Parts: sequence; C-alpha cells; structure tokens
Amino acid sequence: MTVTVATLGFPRIGPRRELKFALERHWSGKASEAELLDAAAGLRAAAWARQKALGADWLPSNDFSLYDHVLDTSVMLGAVPERYGAAPGEADLGTYFAMARGSGETSDCGHNHGGQTALEMTKWFDTNYHYMVPELTAGQKLALNRPKVVDEYREAKALGYETRPVLLGPVTWLSLAKGRGVDPFDYLDEVLGLYAAILGQLANAGAQWVQIDEPVLVLDLSEQQRRALTRAYAKLTRCGPKLMLATYFGGLDDNLGFAASLPVAGLHVDLVRAPGQLDALLAKAPKGLLLSLGLVDGRNVWRADLEALLDRLEPIAAQRDLILAPSCSLLHVPVDLALEPKLDDEVKQWLAFAVQKVDELAILARALNEGRDSVAAALAASSAAASARKVSPRIHDPRVAARAAAVSADMRERRSAYPARAVAQQATLGLPAFPTTTIGSFPQTAEVRHARAEHNRGNLSAADYADFLREETARTIAWQEDVGLDMLVHGEFERNDMVQYFGEQLEGFAFTVNGWVQSYGSRCVRPPILYGDVSRPQPMTVEWWRYSQSLTARPVKGMLTGPVTILNWSFVRDDQPRAASCRQIALAIRDEVLDLEAAGAKAIQIDEAALREGLPLRRHDWDAYLDWAVDCFRLTASGVADATQIHTHMCYSEFNDILPAIGAMDADVISIETARSQMELLEGFADYRYPAAIGPGVYDIHAPRVPGEDEMVALMRLAQAHLAPEQLWVNPDCGLKTRRWEEVKPAIVAMVKAAETLRAAA
Repeated sequence: MTVTVATLGFPRIGPRRELKFALERHWSGKASEAELLDAAAGLRAAAWARQKALGADWLPSNDFSLYDHVLDTSVMLGAVPERYGAAPGEADLGTYFAMARGSGETSDCGHNHGGQTALEMTKWFDTNYHYMVPELTAGQKLALNRPKVVDEYREAKALGYETRPVLLGPVTWLSLAKGRGVDPFDYLDEVLGLYAAILGQLANAGAQWVQIDEPVLVLDLSEQQRRALTRAYAKLTRCGPKLMLATYFGGLDDNLGFAASLPVAGLHVDLVRAPGQLDALLAKAPKGLLLSLGLVDGRNVWRADLEALLDRLEPIAAQRDLILAPSCSLLHVPVDLALEPKLDDEVKQWLAFAVQKVDELAILARALNEGRDSVAAALAASSAAASARKVSPRIHDPRVAARAAAVSADMRERRSAYPARAVAQQATLGLPAFPTTTIGSFPQTAEVRHARAEHNRGNLSAADYADFLREETARTIAWQEDVGLDMLVHGEFERNDMVQYFGEQLEGFAFTVNGWVQSYGSRCVRPPILYGDVSRPQPMTVEWWRYSQSLTARPVKGMLTGPVTILNWSFVRDDQPRAASCRQIALAIRDEVLDLEAAGAKAIQIDEAALREGLPLRRHDWDAYLDWAVDCFRLTASGVADATQIHTHMCYSEFNDILPAIGAMDADVISIETARSQMELLEGFADYRYPAAIGPGVYDIHAPRVPGEDEMVALMRLAQAHLAPEQLWVNPDCGLKTRRWEEVKPAIVAMVKAAETLRAAA
C-alpha cells in the first residue's frame, strides 16, 4: 500500500503579503493589468515550488485567486449580473473587480461600470474569510468565460508541475447563490453543462485528477441538495478526469454513507473537526475509493502530535492506499513560522503554519512508507513539544479559573429592562430622531501607518508617536462635530487591528510579525494566538477615551471588541472548550467596560462582528453555542447603570435565523450591515419584533464607491417597512479604517443630510 501527501490549497497572499501590495498598486493606477498578472504568476510558481520541495505529491492549481474563489467561479460560469455591463462569458478583469468592490462612474481599473454596487459579501461557512455572494436572476443567461482553472493547470505544467486542479463544486456554488426571483437550483442543468465542458477542457490539457470542493456535504442537506449532488456526480464523473470530492469544516455525519456512495474516484474528509468519523468512513467506503484524510489542522496553528496520528494510521495504511492532507485549504493559516524571529521560543515550539503543516504530512507519509525509524528525530521533537505544552505553567492561571467559577447569574443581567433604560439614556444623551454615528474607526492613512511603523522600528519615540495620535484624534473629533454627527468616535488611530489591539494588552495571547491570513481581496489580518488563560492586567482604552471626550461636549463612544469576536478572530487554544476561553475574555472586557463607565463614558460599543460567524454548521449544535456566546456578551455588558448606553455591531453575516439570540444579547443599540443587500437582511424583522434600537448600515464601506443622500434616504425608507422610526439610527455598515478620507468625507456628509431629511419628514 502507498501513502502520499496532498495539499487542498495554499495561502494566496505570499509570505509577505505580496498579493495585497500588487492589487493595491493596480487599483491605485500605479501598476498595469499585465504587471498585476505577472506578480500573480510569480506567487503561483513560488507556491508550487515550495509545496513540491516540502514533499507534497499532489499539488493544487486554481487555488489561487486575485480576490475570491467563489467570485472566480461566478465569473467562470458567466454569472455576471446585468448591471456590470458584461455580456455572458465576456467579463474582463475590470468587471471582476467591479463585482468585488463596486465602482464609481469609472472603476479603479479605468472601466466604466455605471456606478454599480458590489456583490454582497458574507462569511465562508464558519471562517473569517469573506466570499462574494453569487447572484442569479430569472431569465439570466450563463456562458463559460475563459476558465482560469485550465490556464493555471497549463501554467503549472509548463513549469514542470503536474497539479490537481481545484474547482468549487457546483452544488456548493448553487447553495451559496442568491436567487432574485428564481431558485438558484433551477440553473442546475445549465451549470452542470458548463462544469462538464470545463472538465473536458482539463482532460484535453492532460489533467488526470480534479479536486471538486463540496463543503456543503457537512451541512444539514435538503432533499433538493441531495438530488442535485446525485445528479451532478452521475454526470461529471463521465467527463474525463478522476474526481477527488473534498469535504471539510466538519464531519459528514448522516451524509457519510451518501457521500461515500457517489461515483467519484476519491473522497477527502476532515478528521480534525470530526476525528470520530474515520471508523464509519472505513466501514462504508468502497475498496476502490481513494481516501484523503485531513489530519493536520488547516484552520488553526497548533502543531500536530505525530506519534498519536501514526498510532491511528498504521493499521489503515497496511490495508489501503491513503492520501494524507490538511483538514482543508491552508488559506486560513499564516504561510511560514520561520518568518517569526520575535515570537516567544516556548510558544513557537507549539506552532505550525502552512509550510510546517505540509512538512508534518511529509513526515507522517515517510513514517508510514519507510517506518518510524526513518523520521525518528522529527517524531521525538513532535512528542516533546506536545508534552511541554500540556504542562507549561504559562497555560493555566488559577486566579482566572477561580474568577470564572465565581460568576453569578446577576452578573449577566442589566438592572432594568430596555424600555426603562431607553428613557434614562435619552435623558442623559438628548439625541435627536434618527441619530447619526459611525462604527468606530476612521481611515488609517499612509501617514498613520508610517508613524506606527516608525514607532515599531524605534525611529519615533513613544512621546512623539503619542503626540501624532492625539493630533489625528483631535482633528477627527473636530471634523465629526463640523459635519454634525450626533454620537462621535475617536477614530482608533492607535489601534492596528480591532482584535490584535486588545489581545496585545491581555494575558494569554501571543502575536506574530508576519502571521497574515487573507480575510478578503487585499484585506489581510494577523490573528492573535490565544494559548493560555486570559486576564486584563490594567485598563486598555480609558485614557484614549478620556482624551477624546475632553475635546467635545457631544458623547464619544467607548470602543471595545467583544469576547466572542476576540475568540472567533484568534487562533484559539484547543486544550479546553471554546466556551471556557470566551468566558475568560468576557470577564476581562467586563473590567474595561466598568472602568470606562467610571471614567464618565455614557455610551460604550462592544463589537460582536463575529457572533454569527461562530455558529456551528449543524443546526442541532446551534443552541449550545448561542447560549454561551450570548451569555458571554451579557457578562461583558451587564454591569453598567441604566443610563449607560450599550452598543454592539455585527457585519457581513446572515442574521435572520438567529434574531432571537441577537435580541437576547440585550444591547441598547445594534448596528448591522444592510447596504449591499438593499436592506434585505431586515426582512427577518417582519416576523421577529426586535426590542431595542438598530442602525441598519446605509453606506457600504468595503467598496470605494460614494453613495448619495437620496440613496441613503431610500434605504432608510426600506428599513421603516420593518422597524419603527424611533428604533432607527443612521450609520455606515462597518468601520471606515480601510477607506480613504476622500471617500469617507462626502459619504458621511451625505449620511448626515439623509438623517436630516428623515427628521424633517417624520
């Protein structure tokens, strides 16, 4: 029997975010389309070379994307909405970026797209990666755009690499799509015809295997989806290449027998999220089905225990051929631990990034093919690291454990119900109807980033850096006053990232220098590494809030990141339940909330942008997660007086199916993303009466496009179909950190004017 190694996908951004910088040069007009494509080709070639050198036998192609792989699939199939002006099958790069980012009258790429909004964007399953939601409308014509999957297979082959091209599965793509007046599955046969054509082209190019990703198989499948999967693979397996059906992000559970019965040549399963499915898989998988086992965590950064994995694998490898792989694409982890010279040595020995994970798989394969003695030193190092982590005194803090155990029910309850709080808050704040605010951050300009970098390098003293930040904050407070915003924010110029900023001030977190992962497009984040018990040594934001409030008579929000978002946007320890880690973070942030209130803050925003993102993929697991997630938010927020207004913010997720849980958070004001969906997300409020105030975003900040006053008024009119005027706030749909002042200023001016128009008509 033979054991080989595969990767399902490798990080696209490059070791030092080369893709980000190439994209932004192109969007700013500093690099041509040809220069962007050359940079992308260089990143692909380097990734193939690196994976091959590490010992991967199966290399992926078409795992690279200039923005998003779901968008790539939509463009490939010609699913380009009419508003972008491209004929079916003729979308160019300008159209692609207009779909991703929206456009003004002329897009960043110089193409006229009529000032169109971008596609909706939401989270990829339960990850922090964002995908562009496909759109299908009644009567829409699909047509095959030149498939990059074929071009990139040929590109790799010309460099000497035989690859296994990666395609997003047709049923998953249709499941992610939104139909406008049509059921996306009405397009199943047409989509399958296009996939068959693509597979035929790949076969003609020489591809022997194709990886088709169907993560929808780990969800609660509808009968429609089951029928579609059966129909799809009965057709596609006859199109030439052998198909490796890839599932990930969870266990197949009740879908296992169904998946194993599909007429594909191979099946990949996630044994990190669902290690218990292996025995059932071995019992149900036909002997001729090539199994790909997801053994190392493609979603987290912890080193694998190789000896323990070998104990499980050796009896199986003696009976059948196996492919060893990460649990999912390595898109979700940083590229290379070797780029972290400043990371604490003790913590570093517990970690594995993408490069190290491929190396771990190669060690496992060699041990299974040649015996454990052939990799004895590597196995000993793995075992030593696993043992050291279990007993390290840095992991467990008895004071934190004692405090968590002492949490009482009254710590999760506000003193009065929302109606009484609303009266007290209005008496304190005196806000007008349709009050205006922003979500928190203002543009992190090149000057801000340069000053931070110079400070980090030691070229700008702490005092000079603080003076610079105070000047930026004062200028931003004054501008907000001038344009007439009702509730101000300080702009967050001192913060690098909304999670990292807090994690750096909490015990139990470690941080990287180059541990970047892609969030969407050119947007990259460096998730903190939560390795131990969490506590807050001292106040984190109080002095910046106090300074900001001293500059104005208008209320300035205290700005915090909530415990669930800190948890979900970090690489989280895997040696205790996530709920336990979240409760520790909640207690730390609770301390900050109470310190802000004691300093005089009348409004405090506790962002829970990632609450929906962490929802389990199977509905039978939802209640348990929502119980502890909501509990942790309430523990954070409930210690304040009635007159202190608690805000929260959520973005780019589908909320309608968890509205009761959002209501149970008992925030006074919630702001959510609704601009891209044209207030579609508010349809759930037709059946659920939301008890508090809400700011449905009227300005899509993830696109360079500047909306006008009339557009914002129209959106708020739509919101009033579901919510009472007295419930409504007017705000952007997310923070303004990634935008330019030239875009932000006219958009916020228009937003304030829209609120004035609404008040005049009330």
